[in-house]
Amino acid sequence: MVLPEYEKELVKKHLSAMTGEVELIVFTQEKECQFCRETRELMLELGTLSPKIKTTVYDLVKDEEMAKKYDIKKIPATAIVGREDYGIRYYGVPAGYEFPVLLGGITDVSKGPSSLQENIKKKLSEIKKPVHIQVFVSPTCPYCPAAAKTAYQFAIENEFIKSDVIEMTEFPHLVQRYSIMSTPHIVINEDTSFAGAQPAEIFIELINMALRQSYNPMYS
Repeated sequence: MVLPEYEKELVKKHLSAMTGEVELIVFTQEKECQFCRETRELMLELGTLSPKIKTTVYDLVKDEEMAKKYDIKKIPATAIVGREDYGIRYYGVPAGYEFPVLLGGITDVSKGPSSLQENIKKKLSEIKKPVHIQVFVSPTCPYCPAAAKTAYQFAIENEFIKSDVIEMTEFPHLVQRYSIMSTPHIVINEDTSFAGAQPAEIFIELINMALRQSYNPMYS
């Protein structure tokens, strides 16, 4: 997946807002999956558009220890890692409305502390149990970037929160598992889900509701 020249210039402008270095850690396979090649090429190209981005590619099978380290179990996968690993992952090739999600994630990770309002940060600081957020998105969904950004910022702000953004059409088994009918669709700790890009306050309340309902030790 190669970006046209005019889009490269726009991406460079966006990435100029980065303040720290970010490593894009890409997982694929020797026998690449349907969208692995496009994902790998795009992430490598992003590494040429900013001196603050480094792209590293691993094989899910051959580099088993690295896959375990970053808790990667499906491909294509990209871990977005800054001065620390906030648990931010992107699964699939980001196309359409999803591309800004990836760029926003890179920029936010480079900056570290999120731009969330102080009252939201205070509520997040009260979460002391592991939370796994999965945000299912699609290329034609204009509301998905907002939901994905919120999930990513939550993960940056709170060490107990890990956030995945998943391109739903590339992982149909997950779509079936979670009965996803529309995007954005958010799943929290496997057993609580909701649809739509909710405000941060509501998002936190839904996380707390999920934690009250059940606690899944697999994310500890």
